[in-house]
Order: sequence, then C-alpha cells, then structure tokens
Amino acid sequence: MGAFDAVASSPMNPHDVEEKLRRLVHRQVANKNVSNIVVGLQSTDGPIVSAAAGHADADGLVAMTTDTPYYLASITKMYTATVLMTLAGAGTIDLDAAISTYLPADLIRNIHVIDGTDLGDQITVAMLLNQTSGLADYFGGTTKSGVSVEDDLKEGHDRALSIETIMDIVRGLPPQFAPGAGSGRKAHYSDTNYALLGAIIESVTEKTVADNFQDAIFSPLGLTNTYVFDHTEARPKPAAMYFKARAVEIPLAMSSFAPDGGVVSTLAESLRFLQGFFGGELLKEDQLKFMMRQWNRLFFPLQYGSGLMRFKLPRWMSPFMAPPELIGHSGSTGSFAFYEPARGVYMAGTVNQMANPGRPFRIMTQMVRFVD
Repeated sequence: MGAFDAVASSPMNPHDVEEKLRRLVHRQVANKNVSNIVVGLQSTDGPIVSAAAGHADADGLVAMTTDTPYYLASITKMYTATVLMTLAGAGTIDLDAAISTYLPADLIRNIHVIDGTDLGDQITVAMLLNQTSGLADYFGGTTKSGVSVEDDLKEGHDRALSIETIMDIVRGLPPQFAPGAGSGRKAHYSDTNYALLGAIIESVTEKTVADNFQDAIFSPLGLTNTYVFDHTEARPKPAAMYFKARAVEIPLAMSSFAPDGGVVSTLAESLRFLQGFFGGELLKEDQLKFMMRQWNRLFFPLQYGSGLMRFKLPRWMSPFMAPPELIGHSGSTGSFAFYEPARGVYMAGTVNQMANPGRPFRIMTQMVRFVD
C-alpha cells in the first residue's frame, strides 16, 4: 500500500452500493445548477461501482455516462507532483534548490515583492510543491480591476494564458507571506505555484508537461483515455462544465492549464491513477511519505501536503461515525479524486459545477457511509 499500512477492504455489497449511488446522482441532478454528474468508488481489491446522471453536453442531447471524459481541473496537481517527485528521485531536480536555479531571471523577477524587496530568490521548488511560497494566486486573485481570471472565465471570456502572461498577472497581486513563512502552520493555495512547477519540469526535461505525464504516468498505468487538454487536437469532447446555470466554454484557457488544471480523464482511469499513486506503482514509499509528512492549514477543514489535500472533520461534527480521512485532490469544477485509507476505498467523480466547491466533499462523505 505504499506509504500506508496494508488495509483490509471494507466489506460491501456492490449491488447495494450501486443502487445507493444511482439514487445519489439523481438527487444531485434534481438540484439547482447540477446538469451532469458521475461518481464511483472502488475498494483496493474490488470492482468499480459507479453511477452517472444528467447530460454531458450543454444542449441536453448527450447522456452523461460513467465513461464520459471530464476535466480533472486541479486534480492535475497530483499528476504534476508525481512527475516532480520522479525527477527529484532521479536527481534531476533538487527540491531544496531555489526556483531561480531552473527558471529564467526575467520570468520570475518581481513576482514576490514585500516592502519593496524582491524575495523571489528565496522561493524553493519544495515551497511551490507544498503551497508555502506565499505567491499570489493568478487564477483566483483579484486584480486592480476588481476581477480575477477565474471570474472572467466564469463569464465565458476565454483567452490563452502563457507562463509569461501568468507571471505578469502575479506581479500585479500582493504576496500572502514571505517565502516559506507558512510552512508548518499554513499554506496559501495558489495555481501560480503549479504553473511554475510546470515550467521547471519543461526546463529540465526539454519536453512538454503533456509528454512528461505520458511517460511518467499515462503509459505506465495504461491510461488511454487520459490526456492534457489541447483544443487543437481532435478528441472526444469532455462533459460540459457550468457556473450556476450557464455552460462555460473556455477551450483556450483550458489548453493553458497543463500543469495546474489541464488533464482530462474518465472515472475508471481516475480511479486507476489513485490506485497507482497510493499503491506504490508510480512513486517509492519514502516519496509518498514525504508528500504527506507535513500537512499545512489551508482553510477549515482542508490541509495541504506536497501536491495533496487532506480533508478530515473533527469528531464532534460526526458524532455517529468516525469522520473519514480523505487524501487526494479536488478541482474548481467540482471534480474529486480521494483515497480513504481506513476503509481502503478510492473515490472519484465530478459535478462539473464551479459555483459550489464544497459539494464534492459532501458527496464523498455520503459515499463513505454507503460503504459502511
């Protein structure tokens, strides 16, 4: 089990759980602003149990199925972290090195300025990985115009974002704290960190992020329906994503988010990735332990390790059952991919809704109860 002790799978009746999942997804699409949903779970040695509902396209003509591809959004950060840890294990990248070791000076100049002093040279690769660099979030940070990139995209204002454009946005935003100041206490979730990690990966390998994912993850795990989104390539269209009742079509932007939010996958292959990740097929046990060695506070009840989120409610909020500990990642589109080590269960899916980021965690809590 990699970094976890061997866990006996929870005894569950797949037919009973499948019926409960079917009821869950139909309740969700009956709610306001959920147009499609797919969810699934799998014990460490059992079959996939899944359900889907709604329509995959904005016109309501194509049914959402358990095989429909969907945007993973920020779950992509687990893939980027996997490649980075692989390169670190090979000695290609030093996690303790300053990012200036791998990136052009012009790219990172003045991206982290406090009291008139540029602190960018103090940012290490590890700080990007564990979200303790203090860098502003180019995606969600509010610019002087009062609108963030995220707000703009939710309105359907599509645009491509190069790494240079992203850094220009960051220069107009205040950092959250000095580099590393959050370590051991708190983290600041910033897509900027992973955009820069993507640039570092491309710099040291002289290959695209997409090619690195293919070589380090997709091919070893046999993932044939998982890829980095590129609007110029002819592939099956991912399920439509929404902001409230409005479908959000942003192919240029999604093509720009390779290291921090650009992977597309299916339910089965998302679960396969979780198995490979936590089961030790992709990384060594000491690497997995490193990624979970320190959990820094994001916002209640989420913590961040190195490329991983940890969700666990206090016992007083779950008096009738031990609250599940979920380790994995979620995305701004309502996507989720988590492992529950106490029960040996993997869970994945999406609601493709950008307006309610807490919904996936409520869904997963229900799914854990189905297993029990």
